[in-house]
Amino acid sequence: MDERKPRILLSNDDGISAPGLKALWQEIQGLGDVVVVAPDSEKSAVGHAITLSDPLRVWNFERNDRFFGYAVNGTPADCVKIAYWALLKEKPDLVISGINQGSNSGINAIYSGTVSAATEGTILRIPSFAISLTTFTDPDFTYAAKFARKLAAVILANGLPQGTLLNVNVPPVPEAEIAGVQITRQGQSAYLEHFDRRVDPANRVYYWLTGKKIDVEENLAVDDFAITKNMVSVTPLHHDLTNYDYLPQLESWGLTP
Repeated sequence: MDERKPRILLSNDDGISAPGLKALWQEIQGLGDVVVVAPDSEKSAVGHAITLSDPLRVWNFERNDRFFGYAVNGTPADCVKIAYWALLKEKPDLVISGINQGSNSGINAIYSGTVSAATEGTILRIPSFAISLTTFTDPDFTYAAKFARKLAAVILANGLPQGTLLNVNVPPVPEAEIAGVQITRQGQSAYLEHFDRRVDPANRVYYWLTGKKIDVEENLAVDDFAITKNMVSVTPLHHDLTNYDYLPQLESWGLTP
């Protein structure tokens, strides 16, 4: 009897038509039974938002006149939820979110819809990882897709601890220039942010958020810095936000009703 193929769910936050998702889908073929459930349009930086007050609508999305996946008018977390609870006959063995265009390192991981899709997979007790190519300019997803396939095979063979996902950031350089893979922690670099004040043709004021990272820690064990050294950054994350070190001090306050 043939072994059952792994079931692999792909999602993202750049939308179902994004080139990074297409590159990932192409590379993952053959590793298992692959299904795509992704937002119908870009949902970058929506974090782990889910849709409660509006209906979710799902339709088949085609590429080159062939079924590619399911488009959802919701967030990345919505996509993984509805795939798990409503769309798929069998539950996934692995969730991969990406390939995102742009970095999801450091504090960005909090805002990232890409990371949140993988986080939702982890909440559902499915091994999951998010992968991003750290550029917005002329992205070439070839190596990032190859790395995603390699990592997917390793995770399928070994699993991940319950409650832990991997956040992968790939430098935007040719494969020959990749310096290696670095296991990292999430960086804590601050953002210097600015709201650019503009005026539309109807003379109405609006604002556009811009900014840049500052105070990047110069330590290869930090995701942001490893990327600058052409290292693929792999960071284990979990969704338990409890500060365990602070619990004893908080208990010493003697808070009572």
